[in-house]
Amino acid sequence: MEFSIKQGNPEKLKSGCVVVGVFEGGKLSTSAQALDKAAKNVLSDLIAQGDISGKAASTLLLHKLPGVAAERVLLVGLGKANQLDNKTSLDILRATFTALNGTPAKEATLFLIDESIGKSAEWVIKQAVFTAAEQAFRADGMKSKPSKAATLKQINIATLEKPAAALKQALDQATATVQGINLAKTLGNLPGNICTPSYLASKALALSKEHKSIKTTVLEEKDMQKLGMGSFLSVTRGSEQPAKLITLEYYGADKKHKPIVLVGKGITFDTGGISLKPGAEMDEMKYDMCGAASVLGTLQAIAGMGLKINVVGVIPTCENMPSGAATKPGDIVTSMSGQTIEILNTDAEGRLILCDALTYSAKFNPDTVIDIATLTGACVVALGHIASGLFANEEKLAQELLAAGEQSHDRAWQLPLWEDYQPLLDSNFADMANIGGRMGGTITAACFLARFTKDYRWAHLDIAGTAWKSGKEKGSTGRPVPLLTQYLINRTNGK
Repeated sequence: MEFSIKQGNPEKLKSGCVVVGVFEGGKLSTSAQALDKAAKNVLSDLIAQGDISGKAASTLLLHKLPGVAAERVLLVGLGKANQLDNKTSLDILRATFTALNGTPAKEATLFLIDESIGKSAEWVIKQAVFTAAEQAFRADGMKSKPSKAATLKQINIATLEKPAAALKQALDQATATVQGINLAKTLGNLPGNICTPSYLASKALALSKEHKSIKTTVLEEKDMQKLGMGSFLSVTRGSEQPAKLITLEYYGADKKHKPIVLVGKGITFDTGGISLKPGAEMDEMKYDMCGAASVLGTLQAIAGMGLKINVVGVIPTCENMPSGAATKPGDIVTSMSGQTIEILNTDAEGRLILCDALTYSAKFNPDTVIDIATLTGACVVALGHIASGLFANEEKLAQELLAAGEQSHDRAWQLPLWEDYQPLLDSNFADMANIGGRMGGTITAACFLARFTKDYRWAHLDIAGTAWKSGKEKGSTGRPVPLLTQYLINRTNGK
């Protein structure tokens, strides 16, 4: 799907479909008024007859209007003028593209960004691109007969006045972000027998071939042993697939500037190990590498837009499997930091690979480190599937990430990282246990990671509830690529 932005008159554009808005109560938007005048009040007549009321997310498709060059006109209800929240604005965009995808039109022109259906024209552009791409995405590439690609191929964002440079930039950023989202989705949806640690490593290497600005390095298990990554290696002991530690270095700015490090959990399949998970829905544990996928997707996005910032991706990846060689509950391991860990539950494995990756990240002398992980079921219980959990050891960083989440509508919610929770990780036999009991499980998992991040500015995103959908809509969401990308854009702009 291709996107463009241009100035035009809605009645004169030769388009497969022109989209204009109608406010609640039947008030025509400025672009709809131009069409109505050219069509000799056809739209006004339809409103008077009750064919469309302007209720938010309602649609009415019209064909071959007199005086209008476009083959079709789609009227979209915009609700009450200047009273739209983000959810309603997104409902309007989803309804728009659902209606467009129900037509044979290969190209469409949207006159929506002048109509105040979002926080700003830039916001509307980005969400329109995200929504169009979401509906066009197909996850059935492994079927013997995949479904047909979406008919709609070209989206033109149109304005009555000459579009400002900021709008063109917003469009370019959105299209690059979509490439990253789609990569994260594709990787997340792959089954564990294909998307192994070695497969992820090959994709990271391919990314560096596609973008010369990215340098990829892959460390093997022998390299990790030399580094003393006893915690990471304890997780992979039961698997026949070799673990990998992948780093991707993107230098879009002067190398003297400290990089932002993104650390993504890459458990390509999680059985729980000896602490075996129940069989129901275990197939969804192929999504336990969505943190890693989001790092790859974010690097894809920022490289695509040529963002002038330095970013390093660190991806610890392995399987968590039961076998005669697997780590047992009660085992004690030594992390790269030298701290010892009593493993009370082998299904709390994500923090065991992340802690060594976080220690390793210090070698890049980072400005900031953010880890992204499908870490705890407790986060799903706390926040559902709407918001990702956010923790940070600096309030300014937390606010920056929350703001990026609001801007991209890929939202997070901050949870406490108080020292009061740390005693829950106490162990009689090691420096710490890897779990803190049933209560506050999301918080104690973050507190565990905090013990390995004292030397730098750090945040943790728990995406267990937001990285994928279950049920009929099962599939990877690509989150939090939009949040991370927006955060990096903001940092580039000095925000």
